Amino acid sequence: MARWANSGAPLSETCASVQTPSSEDQSSSFTQAGGALLQNFFKAFPAGSEAGEMWRTLATAHSADPSRLAALQTGYFQQQMALWGAMLARESGRPAGARLAAGPVAADPDENGDKRFAGREWRDSPYYDYMRQAYLLNSRFLQDLVETAELEAPAKDRLRFYTRQLIDAMSPANFAATNPEALQLALATNGESLHTGIRHLIEDVEQGRVSMTDESAFEVGRNLAVTPGEVVFENELIQLIQYKPTTAKVRKLPLLMVPPCINKFYILDLQPENSFVRYAVEQGNTVFMLSWRNITEDKLGGLGWDDYIADGVLQAIEVVRAIGKSDKINALGFCVGGTLLAAALAVLRARAEERVASVTLLATMLDFAYPGDIGVFIDEASMAAREAAIGKGGILSGKDLAFVFSALRANDLVWAYVVNNYLKGKTPHAFDILYWNADSTNLPGPMYCWYVRNMYLENKLREPGKLSMCGVPVDLGAIGLPTYILATREDHIVPWKTAYLSTRHLKGETRFVLGASGHVAGVINPPSKNRRGYWTSDRLPAKAEAWLAGAEEAPGSWWPNWNAWLEGFSGGERAAPKKPGNAKFKPIEPAPGRYVKVRV
Repeated sequence: MARWANSGAPLSETCASVQTPSSEDQSSSFTQAGGALLQNFFKAFPAGSEAGEMWRTLATAHSADPSRLAALQTGYFQQQMALWGAMLARESGRPAGARLAAGPVAADPDENGDKRFAGREWRDSPYYDYMRQAYLLNSRFLQDLVETAELEAPAKDRLRFYTRQLIDAMSPANFAATNPEALQLALATNGESLHTGIRHLIEDVEQGRVSMTDESAFEVGRNLAVTPGEVVFENELIQLIQYKPTTAKVRKLPLLMVPPCINKFYILDLQPENSFVRYAVEQGNTVFMLSWRNITEDKLGGLGWDDYIADGVLQAIEVVRAIGKSDKINALGFCVGGTLLAAALAVLRARAEERVASVTLLATMLDFAYPGDIGVFIDEASMAAREAAIGKGGILSGKDLAFVFSALRANDLVWAYVVNNYLKGKTPHAFDILYWNADSTNLPGPMYCWYVRNMYLENKLREPGKLSMCGVPVDLGAIGLPTYILATREDHIVPWKTAYLSTRHLKGETRFVLGASGHVAGVINPPSKNRRGYWTSDRLPAKAEAWLAGAEEAPGSWWPNWNAWLEGFSGGERAAPKKPGNAKFKPIEPAPGRYVKVRV
């Protein structure tokens, strides 16, 4: 595999017998060469492994039409020979520092945004320029193999994922011997950069994950999650925080935020300048935050989905209503927190209980028909194995979840830090979102297994009455509340077109807004930064593509758009509360509380 990554011609043993295609015999030679490539390629995967079986599926698909493989291979060899000829021409007299002839791939990394090869060393050296372009040609060939194969959508999606993982891992930038930037830095520092990199590697092995940020720069309660407030309720599963008002008057209906239980709540309360909580408080909301406990195997490892609904979301709703002296509240959920919130609202509707006036769903899936790359990790066999291991008790480690999410964007969240931390011996920059990303949480096994089987694997939540929660059958369509749905265009965890499907199932008046960027950066986009943008439309056609075609783009943050919408469900104004809690629910400790500080 290293030869495939670091050699200009990975098929050297077959190239010698191949001539410029001009006859049926030569076409046959290319077919045989392509078959040799695939056969050699498969040897990298253990027999019986999922990745190996997927690649063998690809081989079977192409064996049904050898001419298609021959055409791909012909084009591949033509490009490789053109690249080789360009290198020879450069070596034979072109000026030093000149690039290879453009043609096979983009000569300038900036043209396609590939940061791996942004250093001048990749362009100034004929050897590394050739290696870079040969790698990109190999990558394109593998991608074309997948895209031209006649396969069912699920199989092709998995192949795309595994192909991308392999291509990303085999980049010459990831290896010390073939990364010119790392080599030059090692020479300039007399090897100290490599020495430091090895130390970073040992430290990361001990902690069980790749460091993505300078974790010494942050501390929850010191410079993260610092919006003033008090914990006013707690049980074994949650703490509930009430934030201190900053306005003389507040909206009558309080606002409850339900964060994802697979991450800490402070993604919504990072630093003061990008805290969504602080923004909501400054707009005159009495804000409450649900803080999930970090589950340990010997404590709460037997909790199920219904426990998260009853002792988590529904309990928080009742406490907020009592403290806010309001029959109804406004509620917001983020990611799986939004799924839990919608499920809780469906339970309330089934019980004929009116508790919520409006609901906001941020990057949330309710219909799991197209879960994106996460679906690669979920099938009946893997689900059965999880259920046997932790379905009746135990935990799903937060480190396992973090690995899955990092693998979805391996170039950005794995290999970039391998190069920076280990090959170059540098300390990653301090970045609050990546600190939060590394601060993962455990989930109880029964809850996780129920959630993944019934949502991701069997997609039952979208079907009225198909699921029962807390003893009642639930129907999303019966919720009937005004709903603000935010999706983000580059979301790799909740694809925006999948989030749009929620508009088909929720029957209340719905506003759908599409933010720029990804799952986290698209949500945490404060107005003060005046960055990115968002799309809105008054129409909700059946297809997401049709919605986007008719949507209008606006610059900056979506937060003011949401705040203006929420104002319509404020219930009027009242004097801001002078103290947190009430006679029954008294302050327990200052925000952010104990639960959020427990690390895996």
